[in-house]
Amino acid sequence: MGRGNQTSVTEFIILGFPSLEKFFILLFMVFLTIYLFTVVGNVLIFLLVRADHRLQIPMFLLLNNLSLLEICYTSVIVPKMLSGFLSESKNISFTGCMVQLYTFSALGAAECYLLTVMAYDRYLAICKPLHYATLMNSSHCLKLAAGSWIGGFISPVLPVALISRLPFCGPNVINYFYCDAQPLLKLSCMDTFVTEASISILASTLIMSSFALTVVSYIYIISTILRISSATGRQKAFSTCGSHLTVVIIFYGTIVCMYVQPTGGYSLDVNKVLSLLYTVFTPMLNPIIYSLRNKDIKDAMRRHVKLKHIMHYGSTENLHPHFFSCQR
Repeated sequence: MGRGNQTSVTEFIILGFPSLEKFFILLFMVFLTIYLFTVVGNVLIFLLVRADHRLQIPMFLLLNNLSLLEICYTSVIVPKMLSGFLSESKNISFTGCMVQLYTFSALGAAECYLLTVMAYDRYLAICKPLHYATLMNSSHCLKLAAGSWIGGFISPVLPVALISRLPFCGPNVINYFYCDAQPLLKLSCMDTFVTEASISILASTLIMSSFALTVVSYIYIISTILRISSATGRQKAFSTCGSHLTVVIIFYGTIVCMYVQPTGGYSLDVNKVLSLLYTVFTPMLNPIIYSLRNKDIKDAMRRHVKLKHIMHYGSTENLHPHFFSCQR
């Protein structure tokens, strides 16, 4: 669209992984499998928590929000990436690119807030058990979860607004697999130092503040656990926060490397690898981590498997004795 002597870009071409073109079919199958596993795994955890009354406590209500968030988070990126493996057309409109950038950034920010809230929940449960029911009841839990979502969708408004107002005169090829801030800034036909510095400050403040609060929570948690005299008590206390701590380490380990870096940062190829870790692989790992490391989730799964067998066979008398040994 002409504007005087300047041409304004109306669409972008998402380049993806051009050096791996001969492996596109294989990559399509691999990432489709990962995406389906991510969605199905998180949906199963979501439904399990909703169906089991013993899991209707703040810890698992927050986990439900995390599962829903992970489904949305990966769905913003992966379907478009998958279509790029099979289609010659890799175009995305300017508006579509800004929407993808905003939605992905909002969900990422919401996850930072939600992981912090989950750390606070574990802090109250372990460090202030006598006041836990008052400080973290269902109402407070829902408010904190809602605040995480709202805060997440407010956080990227200014950065995305700054990027959307930049002039893009061409070229319009994004050397990435989705619309992210860094590759878009490289395409602008004006000096982006102020915009890049502003976005870096805002992203660093969000990430580091939520990370710091999470770390402080776990300092208190670990300190309290180490003071427990019983080895069984210490093990039980660690088990209640082990899954969350594992997710936090994986999530922040990749996202801090990605967004908290000097101006210019890493090469785009390195950033692509880091992005794949937290956009594709981390959401896939969450259901595995929570199903394998959390005793309550595993017990709930056993109860529902046993219930389905009872409903199918009519009574427990018709079940093979080996079934009950597997449930123990």
